[in-house]
Amino acid sequence: MPDLTKARWHKSSYSGDNGGACVEVATNLPGIVAVRDSKDPAGPALTFFPTDWNTFIRATKTPH
Repeated sequence: MPDLTKARWHKSSYSGDNGGACVEVATNLPGIVAVRDSKDPAGPALTFFPTDWNTFIRATKTPH
């Protein structure tokens, strides 16, 4: 698992302010993008290569 201690987490713009399902993303780490549940900041995080993350984001924005 990569070292995420220097991650700068940002809440997704699609996450609401009602305390519900929120996603935080850190894009400041060299060579990875980290994603975590904002309700469990000490819990596990998923990590992606930036190219894979960009592919995922493009796919979720594309209407099906």
